[in-house]
Amino acid sequence: MNNSMSMKKVEKLTSVVKFLILLIFGVVLITPFIWMVSVGFDRDANISMPFPPRLIPEKISSFNYGLVFENGRLVKAYLNSGIVTISSVLLGVTSALLAGYAFSKGKFKGKKFLFLIVLCTLMIPMEPRLIPLYKLFNSVHLLNTFWPLILPHLISGMLIFLCKQFFDSLPDTLREAAQIDGAGEFKIFFRIFLPLAGPIAATMVILAFIWSWNDFLWPLVVLNNLDLQTVPLFLASFSQENGSSLGGLTMALATVSILPIIILYLFLQRYIIQSIALSGVKGE
Repeated sequence: MNNSMSMKKVEKLTSVVKFLILLIFGVVLITPFIWMVSVGFDRDANISMPFPPRLIPEKISSFNYGLVFENGRLVKAYLNSGIVTISSVLLGVTSALLAGYAFSKGKFKGKKFLFLIVLCTLMIPMEPRLIPLYKLFNSVHLLNTFWPLILPHLISGMLIFLCKQFFDSLPDTLREAAQIDGAGEFKIFFRIFLPLAGPIAATMVILAFIWSWNDFLWPLVVLNNLDLQTVPLFLASFSQENGSSLGGLTMALATVSILPIIILYLFLQRYIIQSIALSGVKGE
């Protein structure tokens, strides 16, 4: 009896310690974001950044955020990023679901070799691919369009890998039972496996959204038209034009630029937890 009570006390103490450690790390990670939002509400930060940094401005003002939403260039950059990001997410997630199902449940020659090639693409960073991709899109006269920002996201090794791992966790008996009933592969995928892929699809949507929305280097290379600027390019050009001045307005712009990611994550976070819990669990 005493042993069980002492074990419960140890477990409770361990849980409290873990919670405190996670709380400290959480506060450390979120502090820069809170400071960024705070500076956006500080009108005096446009003259000089407050030093030492403070989390609550002396005089709270919505002046900077009012200017942000009145800025026509930012609205145009938002629309551009929205077009590119939504298109990239739709194409990337759809192709990853199909490819992941094929690599997981399909039976065809060279499957392991092809999947190995997909995994090898994860080891190649974007920088070595810049020149070949640039020459490719230049040869087909697609520079200064949205296509170079959308098409490279059509095939993502990471998303395909995540999909395959998720479909591996689903029992093969589902597919076999459907085949006995005479269902074809596409019908099996769309009627049986796709409805079960909600958690991993939500995870991939968030990942693909973040990758596309925050992409800076590749759009900087292929776009030189101000009317096609995405949000990261607009922020960079705004900071370059104003230097260290207008710090409050710059922080307000940065805060508004990440709002879509935060909102999307808040809506889909529970699916991410489900996908993590289900991945690697093989049910037969």
